[in-house]
Amino acid sequence: MNMSLLSQGTITDRTVAALSAESDTVVWDRALTGFGVRVYPSGARVYVVQARGPEGTKRITVGRHGVIGATEARRRAALIIARIRAGEAPVPEVQKPESVTVATLAERYLREHVAVRCKPTTATQYRLAIERYIVPALGTRPVSSLGRSQVAELQHSLSDRPAMANLVIATLSRMIEQGMAWGVAGEISNPCRSAPKYRARRRERFLTDAEFRRLGSTLDELEATGRLSPHAAAALRLLMLTGCRRNEILTLRWEDVHLHTQELRLRDSKTGPRTVSLSPEAAQVLASIERLPGNPWVIPGARPGARLSSLFEPWRKVRARAGLDDVRIHDLRHSYASRALALGESLPVIAKLLGHAQIQTTARYTHLTRDAVKDAATRVAEGIAEDILIGHAPNRGPDLRGPNGAPRIGVGCNARGAPAVHGSMVKERMRASAARVAAEIGEDILPPWQRGKDLSPTRSEPAPTAHAA
Repeated sequence: MNMSLLSQGTITDRTVAALSAESDTVVWDRALTGFGVRVYPSGARVYVVQARGPEGTKRITVGRHGVIGATEARRRAALIIARIRAGEAPVPEVQKPESVTVATLAERYLREHVAVRCKPTTATQYRLAIERYIVPALGTRPVSSLGRSQVAELQHSLSDRPAMANLVIATLSRMIEQGMAWGVAGEISNPCRSAPKYRARRRERFLTDAEFRRLGSTLDELEATGRLSPHAAAALRLLMLTGCRRNEILTLRWEDVHLHTQELRLRDSKTGPRTVSLSPEAAQVLASIERLPGNPWVIPGARPGARLSSLFEPWRKVRARAGLDDVRIHDLRHSYASRALALGESLPVIAKLLGHAQIQTTARYTHLTRDAVKDAATRVAEGIAEDILIGHAPNRGPDLRGPNGAPRIGVGCNARGAPAVHGSMVKERMRASAARVAAEIGEDILPPWQRGKDLSPTRSEPAPTAHAA
């Protein structure tokens, strides 16, 4: 067998394709010692590795040229050389699919997929589903032996908690799919695909005007008496005035706050980076928050440089004092959406305000438009009745405003009584929509000195810095 060094220096797809030999020849790479390509008189070319370890020299076939390329062969060769020199098996022993248990796959899934690819909240949910339900029920079973009956049994055991049952089966399904991609789940059909979801009991709780007022007065009272920190109170006010998710406010940094453009520029959220339009009321709340030296967080925690990690205790205290024990923090977001609908905002606009990636997510609020539709029907009938029911129509004076003070629809106007908005005006429209919704809520929850102040810079004043507060 002839051996030589590649004259061009490194093994590439192009240099390998150009190789030919009259006898069995190995050509070695100059850059990676021990990596070569074996050329046969027939024209076949095979990538090889040769390295010395504690047990002597070993030569391993990496793969046939054409099946794998030079780049992939080089990557594999470097790993094999390192393993030989460390005294390990050149290629790690692969577990047979029939020997991989659900517990083994779950451990790898949490380590290599969930911890790397999922956001913290999602990772917590997956870990809960796996460690509390999936592994205790199915951990000792080989993944390849899972069938519909085992999945159905697990699902039925959680039938009294439909939302959790749906999460557990969805997590198991994703775990099996990933195991199949890794080649450790065997050639099976995912048994979770045939498991129908339980119809979850969706909780919908929307605050009334009176309840908003109670929350506002309670926040003022608890903050004034020192039973609620100013930062926690500000966080709750921001949730009500922006419709943001809890973690979007808790993870807000001062560098994300742009008061001169009246925006929050969130670097990450449940649906990725997004911009939140600030109303004057929300901007005023932000401007009133004390900035702590050396702390980048808008809502700081007790420890220096840390942020507030949870609003559970402050909210528990506030809702108990306000007599709203059945209201969750997330219901503040629902209430923001319902108020926007009551003011006549369209679903696409509300989806943008809430940061929904898909309009279908916002469509869950469509049932709240029943009153708006009823009001529209009344307006139409009133207009016709004035013409056809002379002497019989009820005596009604002109009413130019709809529910919650929203303007009536007029000629050339949309549902908010405003002219149609074109693409160049979208940003201004979003800010105006956010301002209308927050103004309605702010009247109920904010003390008088924080209502409706406009923090946008005048032309004669320089704009504040991006994180001014």
